[in-house]
Amino acid sequence: MKPLQISAETALMLSKKLNVPLEQIMHMPQHILIKKLMEISEEEETKKEE
Repeated sequence: MKPLQISAETALMLSKKLNVPLEQIMHMPQHILIKKLMEISEEEETKKEE
């Protein structure tokens, strides 16, 4: 499996937001990363509604 095709800045932002090591972000399967981003997006939307 090849690393994700994202910039270093994006990888850093994702690692902070998802609270996982940078190396794990770079080698995370794309479908899992998208699922985690969807979960974060839903959490942020519920916080805004409150």
